[in-house]
Amino acid sequence: MSATAQGSEQAEERRVAGLLEGLNEPQREAVEHGEGPLLILAGAGSGKTRALTRRIAYLVGTGQARASEILAITFTNKAAAEMRERVGELVGNQARAMWVMTFHSACARILRSEGEQLGYTRRFTIYDEGDSLRLVKRCMDELGLDQKRYPPRSIRRQISDAKNQVLDAAAFKLKVGGFVEQATADVYERYERRLRDMNAMDFDDLLLQSVNLFETFPKVLDGYRRSFRFVLVDEYQDTNHAQYRWLRLLADEHRNLAVVGDDSQAIYSFRGADIRNILDFEHDFPDATVVKLEQNYRSTQAILDASNAVIANNRHQKEKRLWTAQGGGDPVRVRELEDEHAEARYVAGEIERHVEGGGSRSDVAVFYRTNAQSRVLEDTLVRYGVSYQVIGGTRFYERAEIKDALAYLTLLVNPHDVVSFQRIVNSPRRGIGQTSQARIVNHANTLGEAIFDVALAPDEVPGLGAAAIKAVGRFMDVMERLRDRADQASVGELLHDALHDTGYVEALEQERTIEAQGRLENLEELVGVAREYDAARGGAASFGEAGEQPSVEEFLQQIALFSQQDDLDDDEGTVTLMTLHNAKGLEYDVVFMIGCEDGTFPHSRAIEAGDVEEERRLCYVGMTRARRELTLTHARTRALYGGREWNVPSRFLAEIPVELTDADEHAARTPSQTSWGGGGGGAAPRALRREPASSGATFAVGEDVVHAKFGAGVVTGVEPGGIVMVRFADGGAEKKLMADYAPLKRKGD
Repeated sequence: MSATAQGSEQAEERRVAGLLEGLNEPQREAVEHGEGPLLILAGAGSGKTRALTRRIAYLVGTGQARASEILAITFTNKAAAEMRERVGELVGNQARAMWVMTFHSACARILRSEGEQLGYTRRFTIYDEGDSLRLVKRCMDELGLDQKRYPPRSIRRQISDAKNQVLDAAAFKLKVGGFVEQATADVYERYERRLRDMNAMDFDDLLLQSVNLFETFPKVLDGYRRSFRFVLVDEYQDTNHAQYRWLRLLADEHRNLAVVGDDSQAIYSFRGADIRNILDFEHDFPDATVVKLEQNYRSTQAILDASNAVIANNRHQKEKRLWTAQGGGDPVRVRELEDEHAEARYVAGEIERHVEGGGSRSDVAVFYRTNAQSRVLEDTLVRYGVSYQVIGGTRFYERAEIKDALAYLTLLVNPHDVVSFQRIVNSPRRGIGQTSQARIVNHANTLGEAIFDVALAPDEVPGLGAAAIKAVGRFMDVMERLRDRADQASVGELLHDALHDTGYVEALEQERTIEAQGRLENLEELVGVAREYDAARGGAASFGEAGEQPSVEEFLQQIALFSQQDDLDDDEGTVTLMTLHNAKGLEYDVVFMIGCEDGTFPHSRAIEAGDVEEERRLCYVGMTRARRELTLTHARTRALYGGREWNVPSRFLAEIPVELTDADEHAARTPSQTSWGGGGGGAAPRALRREPASSGATFAVGEDVVHAKFGAGVVTGVEPGGIVMVRFADGGAEKKLMADYAPLKRKGD
């Protein structure tokens, strides 16, 4: 061997050895594993991406596989891009020969090449969700199905679920029972035929047709089995049945299937994910090697111990226990608050305290179980001038269903509002299309009359068809009855009646989808906001000035003020708000999980269905997002979805040993102090809570004060909820502060 060749070989050996540097022992075992099935149980924050990418590079570097023989599957395009980049840094240009992509991308590439076997051309179209829904509606029209009785979104969801279970239209038809399922089967059959006629597939077809291709044409399958000798899959706990079947077909012969996942983070069953895929991996592959990644590089030991204690209560799981070399850290804080407003003030105060201690708002995240819970928190942050962003969703007052509901109220009090009229006249669908709407608007403009009044006489609108006249007439009959009650009814009752009488709620209920249920919860929360406003105007709460007569106009004005954030001070960064489902894969120094009450979290639907284990996994996901500080809050009473209830603290709180919280040791909880029953502890008793009193600090307008950060100032205003407005001498800036939390004192004290 020449000196040059020898030097090159030694360099390669050093490079391969370098792939193992910095790995802990289980990570190293996963990387070095050769042929045969491999299950990598990767706990939260345990460096699974490092292990996965190093394994890919190690297979190539040691000559066990050529780059072109590797198929690495992820769930999102972002994750695939990150993996490609990291693998590229390890193996260089060889990474270009690998298939590192999502399930759908891999299936699309295969079908582009082999789809002619199934009767498709290489140029088949891929329909997105919107295209697919439009085709479902077209098929329903062809079949004469009433879209009010059979909501298209619900039928589209059922078709999607069937495809994810690898059921084509014929197989689905054999399983149907009731009228709704029969209607779905008829639509599915025609929908499938129309897709084929147009040389098109939807996203679910990419998997279904790939499975069909492999099962129908063994030679094609054999070719891809030879091509992909090593298959690696990330987030395996999130796979559905179609993905499982596809992977088994590819890997059953060479059995070089390495899957990475965490059953404790399986939280997407509503999307079709099947936790049994990861729980049964060793049953599917009895000779599988199992490697547990339990060392956590994210959180403190206190947070991990609390998370371990909660998830240990699940019966169906792969046992593992996270640990860290970073040290103990602060205990978990559990706080009991009076209601959702006190909870929001507490969180906002703690955020302010974090910022005043030198931290950034960008370090902070607040998690909640449902989108509707963000409303009070958003209102509070706006009041206090705290900049925030909502991840994976829309700010409460910007959600489509909220804008629709407010548009109903707006049109009742402002009959000239054309924008509100056009927003709601066909929402939900009433058969009043864009052309009919334009004719009504044009006629109102011609006459110079209010759009409401013109729509009351649809038969007088030129060019309006008979069906549209009938539909507009029915709609306006309801709106006129509501307008007659607008001056007498409370805002809450008027909004409730508008949503029900116009069929808006009924249309959402008939969709029978998770998304529709979430929209219903948001609307119920908005009705709760209106009732809260009514109560405040009656002299009780802090929504407006007590004792004044409530009005729809002022309510809408209050909402407009809440929903804008133009004047928020974001010098200290932006707080992040999101649902627990959207928190997966993220991490923050400071995490608040609010609404920890049975019925809220775990959600009442899960309790009724006897499916609390996924809710517990969701709790585990939320807790393990925290790096340094974790606070769990619950309220004794909460108004959510339009009604106020007294709450039992979440059973998950009871599963955290008291010694892992900041409750004093002598104040250990007893069954008589909580309502949970069973062992495990829970929140600190009320007397031991370290929250400030809701009315502890009081200031008067005109008082001279001193703030630890902003210096001297004068109180210019006092608002309900313990809020003071202070104009500071340095620059003359005015700031809203929470008297109970801010480091604010009277001058001279």
